[in-house]
Amino acid sequence: MYEYDVQQARAAELIRRADQERLAREAVRAGRAARRDVAARTSEAEAHTGRPRRRWSTRAA
Repeated sequence: MYEYDVQQARAAELIRRADQERLAREAVRAGRAARRDVAARTSEAEAHTGRPRRRWSTRAA
């Protein structure tokens, strides 16, 4: 009976650890998604500044 209790405790601990790691991964994904959204919004705002991004004529030698 003792081995069964130890196995049950070990299984419960592994499940708890897996849940914690899953939550950590979800938090990282949510943070990345939030940063992507902010970056997308700022790049959209900067895209219409009227400033040319490249030169239309070639450089003089």
